[in-house]
Amino acid sequence: MKLEIIVPVLMSCALLWWVSQGMSWSRKLAVAAVTLAVIVVVLIVERSGVLR
Repeated sequence: MKLEIIVPVLMSCALLWWVSQGMSWSRKLAVAAVTLAVIVVVLIVERSGVLR
């Protein structure tokens, strides 16, 4: 894997862990699901060329 993929993933995991320390497990799962959905939408828009 390339570093341009690994580094943002690790930074995102660290940030999510730091922010979610006081959250319940259900809230953590909801935040993770929303984050993954945003990533998928951004990737779809980027690959489709809509913003070009």
